[in-house]
Amino acid sequence: MDIKAKIEEIVEKIKADENFAEDFKKDPVKAVESVTGVDLPDDMVNQIVDGIKAKISVDDVKDKLGGILGKIGL
Repeated sequence: MDIKAKIEEIVEKIKADENFAEDFKKDPVKAVESVTGVDLPDDMVNQIVDGIKAKISVDDVKDKLGGILGKIGL
């Protein structure tokens, strides 16, 4: 399994689907397993969950920074 690709897939699903985003907030392991379609070992799921949370945080910072830079003309 390509973990990086799964992280990207799940991040996009979180951004596009409010219900899935709520599911991820409530139970990230279950949400990830619903997308992968398999019951993964806890250590692998936790790596994916951590990667998703990091990616969402980075994307959020980029969006906010882009908005600020746009306002000042950069």
